[in-house]
Amino acid sequence: MVVWGNMVSDKNTPSLKEATGTWFKIGVLSFGGPAAQISLMHREIVDENKWLSEQQFLNALSFCMLLPGPEAMQLATYAGWRLHGVLGGLIAGLLFVLPGAAIIMLLAGIYASYGDVPLVTALFYGVKAAVLVIVLEALIKVAKKALGEKSHWVIASLAFVGLFFLSVPYPLIILSAGLFGFLTAQKSANTQSEEAHNISLRKSLVTVAIWLTIWLLPLALLSVLGAPQILVDIGQFFSTLAVVTFGGAYAVLAYMAQDVVTQFGWLTAQEMIDALGLAETTPGPLILVTQFVGFLAAFKEGGLWLAISAATIAIWMTFAPCFLWIFTGAPYIEWISNQPRLKGALTSITAAVVGVILNLSIWFALHVLFADVQRIGFGVAHVWWPSFQTVEWLAVALFVLSAFLVFKLHWNILKVLLIISLLGALLKYALV
Repeated sequence: MVVWGNMVSDKNTPSLKEATGTWFKIGVLSFGGPAAQISLMHREIVDENKWLSEQQFLNALSFCMLLPGPEAMQLATYAGWRLHGVLGGLIAGLLFVLPGAAIIMLLAGIYASYGDVPLVTALFYGVKAAVLVIVLEALIKVAKKALGEKSHWVIASLAFVGLFFLSVPYPLIILSAGLFGFLTAQKSANTQSEEAHNISLRKSLVTVAIWLTIWLLPLALLSVLGAPQILVDIGQFFSTLAVVTFGGAYAVLAYMAQDVVTQFGWLTAQEMIDALGLAETTPGPLILVTQFVGFLAAFKEGGLWLAISAATIAIWMTFAPCFLWIFTGAPYIEWISNQPRLKGALTSITAAVVGVILNLSIWFALHVLFADVQRIGFGVAHVWWPSFQTVEWLAVALFVLSAFLVFKLHWNILKVLLIISLLGALLKYALV
């Protein structure tokens, strides 16, 4: 059955209801940023349910890494589209975002009204430690599948060094890996026997027109209907950000922080740090940090309802273009994977993704396990370096326990997150 768009059907295709339950589960459990989220999706979609093959998953991941915006959310949207067409893609993408957005909206309201709340911080303390295990699992699984040749190890290593030590722009790393794979691919390379989706340029253009309208019409209406200027400014700022922010939430911060703090004066530097911390410890894409920024900026100017409106606009402008990219490009992914040179480019990008995940993993681990982490420069190189006197021994203990439960006892990740969160909160309060 085709549901409002293209899809591929086989014996492993679930019902829409069954898939929706899984997308909701992923949305609720998607802590820890793209590395952990990709691992969670891999476990659900490839390992347990076998809705996509390993190669299909990696092809889609490589494609999503080329796009601006949150790659994990776009990967979920693609998986939903592949199973149940546009409707399936909408459900998968929205359920990946909405649980976290609801929590961010609630916590942003509490933060704006009362400041930092110790109970909330304590509850998410353990979650961050458990998420480290999910990130480690992602790194191991993706590396095993993506690094099949010596050249792939070299690409992954160079990607990591470029990001972690040299601060090479993320898009440049991905494009360089893709170009290398394109130029070195063998013309006689074996291609997959699976046929690509029917590709229609006319359908692609219609898709672009529809989703451009869905994305930008609300922004036009804000201007025409005379909405408060803060809403128009937020809509314009985040619609621009959605196009230029390659590399996920950390890239968003690089583009966003200076303008938000210095040019617009919407948030202080500390509030920006709190925004990232809140996004890191709640489910959903880290790019939901934009929702917090919109909420707080408007709250200062007009109170709660203006803040809710601004946060909603920020979410819309951030995520609506993701559906545009995926629904336009998804039909071409299998076609790309069947072209030797383009397949070589995607394979090299997948190898570079391992270096990207390693970079995110170390960055996240340092900020969870140490209270003080500084960026130190050595000429052209920089490195994140912790103050070892500020090691968070409780976080280390919770991480080790989480690793034991996941890797040794093979516990369900939901059970691990729940237990470690409660245990972390109890111990955090007991040690204060």
